[in-house]
Amino acid sequence: MKISFFTFIIISIFSLSSGQSPVVDTDRKPLVTGTSYYILPAVSGRGGGVTLSPTTLNQTCPLDVAQENNEQRNGLPLNFLLAIPNRAGVIRSSADLNIKFSSGTTCGKPAVWRVENVNGQRVVSSLGVVGNPGGKTISNWFRIEKYENDYKIVFCPSVCKACRPACGDVGTTIAKNGRRSLLLSNEPLKVKFKKA
Repeated sequence: MKISFFTFIIISIFSLSSGQSPVVDTDRKPLVTGTSYYILPAVSGRGGGVTLSPTTLNQTCPLDVAQENNEQRNGLPLNFLLAIPNRAGVIRSSADLNIKFSSGTTCGKPAVWRVENVNGQRVVSSLGVVGNPGGKTISNWFRIEKYENDYKIVFCPSVCKACRPACGDVGTTIAKNGRRSLLLSNEPLKVKFKKA
């Protein structure tokens, strides 16, 4: 019995030290693949949930990833898909994953997060693809990391050993028209996850 308990303690310590603890939702339950969640700001007064928004005025395709302006709106539900699936489907911190809108599409394709260079800024678009970890899909992989008492979303994929991506935290910028676009920023958007 002592050996089992000792093994459990060693595994627990390794999991905590490697930053691979489960990401939990607002009900303190682990995030799992196959379940939809809202991504919400953890701090009030910072806008609403994550949604899709036209890249430019009066445009329906493509769409970028943005935040609702209204703090009371949850945005659109999303799914998380692991680069290396595990049996329980639990999303752990620092694991490479695709972030996909549950029902949203962009230009007839699933709306999957992707980092794109637009006018010198690295914005989060919805033109990514699901799966196929490697150099050709490096812009489609994100991580959820613990940030203070909440979480942040980070672009720093490790799905390609030979690639050297310029890592960055996902934050927001507010345009003159009030649109809250997601982009890589020095100031991360502190987030929480609510089961849809």
